[in-house]
Amino acid sequence: MSKRVLRGVVVSDACEKTVIVRVERRVMHPIYKKFVTHSKKYAAHDENNSYRSGDVVRIEESRPISKRKCWVVIGGPANVGPGRRSARSIPEPVSAEADMTELGAPDIGIETAEATEGAA
Repeated sequence: MSKRVLRGVVVSDACEKTVIVRVERRVMHPIYKKFVTHSKKYAAHDENNSYRSGDVVRIEESRPISKRKCWVVIGGPANVGPGRRSARSIPEPVSAEADMTELGAPDIGIETAEATEGAA
C-alpha cells in the first residue's frame, strides 16, 4: 500500500522537531455547485528544524511518531539547510559603550548668528 503525499504551507514552527502544515483542498459544493476551500492542519516531523512559517512543503504519511504526529516532511524549498531555524532566533548582543560612542552632537540644522553675519 502506498503512502499518501500531501502538499501544504507551514503555519507554525514553534515546537522542536515539529512543524504544523496546513493542507488546502478545493471541493465542489453539492447544492450550490461552487468550489469551496477546505483546510486541515497536520503535525509533521521535521528532524533538522529546517522549515519556517510560510514554506511550501510536501509531507508523507508514516508510522505514529507521537500522539498527534504521523506525518514526515519529505521536501520543501531549495534554500533549506539544517539548523536554519535556530540561527535566526538568537539576536547578537550589543554593548552599551558601543551605542554611546556612535552618538555625537545632534545636527539639527540651526545656523548661528555669526554664520549669518559672515555670509551677508
